[in-house]
Order: sequence, then structure tokens, then C-alpha cells
Amino acid sequence: MLNIGEIIQTLKSMVETKIELVKLDIQEQISGIVSRFLILFLIGSFGFMVLLFLSIGGAFYLNQVMVSSFKGFLVVGGFYFLGVLLFAFSNVFKGVQRSIQKSIKSFVFSVSKKNQEINE
Repeated sequence: MLNIGEIIQTLKSMVETKIELVKLDIQEQISGIVSRFLILFLIGSFGFMVLLFLSIGGAFYLNQVMVSSFKGFLVVGGFYFLGVLLFAFSNVFKGVQRSIQKSIKSFVFSVSKKNQEINE
């Protein structure tokens, strides 16, 4: 005959095992997301530094060409200002924003998609 205590103990151990599996899955997803955010931060930081030094170099070059100590910086600053205005007041910005959001979502949350595909 079936022992009720053994059935309850088996069910309890199955539930505990399932909880542990879910905890491990959540930890794996969080670590994947955090590592991807770190990668995005590093790429963004290096990209910013490259843009900064190229801008400063370009401004100094324009200073040499214009024989001035500040006009090159004004030209580079004006270029960025026009870029900001272009993105801020155009419909292109919304499309760019959607594509950036889509690519970031697919990059950051690709771990959970892979796990969902594996579990199905």
C-alpha cells in the first residue's frame, strides 16, 4: 500500500527541487543581463572617449587651419549642436530611438530568450 508520508515527502522534495531550479535560472538570467550591461557600458565609454579625442583633435586642426585659438572649437561645437537639433526636431529621431531600443533589448535580454527556447 501507499504510504501517505512517503508521498508527501516525495512531493515536498520535488517542489524544493523545482524552486532550486527556478532560483538557478533566475541567477543565470540576472548574471547574463548584468554582464551585458557591463559590456554595453564599456563599449559606450570607449566610444565616448574616441569621439571626445577625435573632436578635440579636429578642433585643434581647425584652429591651425583658421589661424585661431578658439574658432575650431566653435565649429566642432556648432557641428554637434546642429546634430542635436536635427535629431531633436525630426521624425528620424523616433525611428533611431526605436531601432536602438530594439537592438539593446535583443542584446541584453537574449539570455532569457535562449532559456525560454531551451525550456520549450
